[in-house]
Amino acid sequence: MNDRFASFRRATAAALLESGGAAPADVRQAVARGTPPADLQPLVEKIRSRAYTVTDRDLDALRSHYTEDQLFEIVVAAAFGAASERLAAAHKALEEA
Repeated sequence: MNDRFASFRRATAAALLESGGAAPADVRQAVARGTPPADLQPLVEKIRSRAYTVTDRDLDALRSHYTEDQLFEIVVAAAFGAASERLAAAHKALEEA
């Protein structure tokens, strides 16, 4: 299957998960894989399974340990990881059809 946007996703992943940022790269990478540190697990699980239910209250519990910039990067990494997994599953289903 021809994936004309693969290079753009790789560039986005590199910028989001490997470059410098407010949150450590290893944390962003773990979040994207769905294996975050224990304190981030509830938020990441919620983003990956039902992002529409995330509220300020979910983030308030983490603000004493993370800055706003770090939380932003964590949320984006979680969403990117979930989207990447869903896209891979869709490609696999199309190939098997």
